[in-house]
Amino acid sequence: MFNTLFTAVAMAAPQATAQGGARNALATFIPLILIFVVFYVLLILPQQKKQKKHKQMIDSLKRGDKVITMGGIHGTVTHVGDTTVTLRVADDVKIEVSKGAIATIKQ
Repeated sequence: MFNTLFTAVAMAAPQATAQGGARNALATFIPLILIFVVFYVLLILPQQKKQKKHKQMIDSLKRGDKVITMGGIHGTVTHVGDTTVTLRVADDVKIEVSKGAIATIKQ
């Protein structure tokens, strides 16, 4: 009697998984998809927005702007090149820095 009961249960199990297999696979991936969406919204989008704003600020640099570099150097832009900027940091002291090193433009 127990032998036939175990045989019947064993034969019914593959049918149940075959019918719900697609649903189970989708249910398994939904949490992973939701985690990816949350990471995208909380981490990737704000970083892209910040990079876009910094690029616009770098592109708008002009002679006479007072800037602060990422290293904390305060200076006034005297020349804007393709990839570099020349800053006057004191009387008769000029340095050349990469455009990407400019952190902010002082108002």
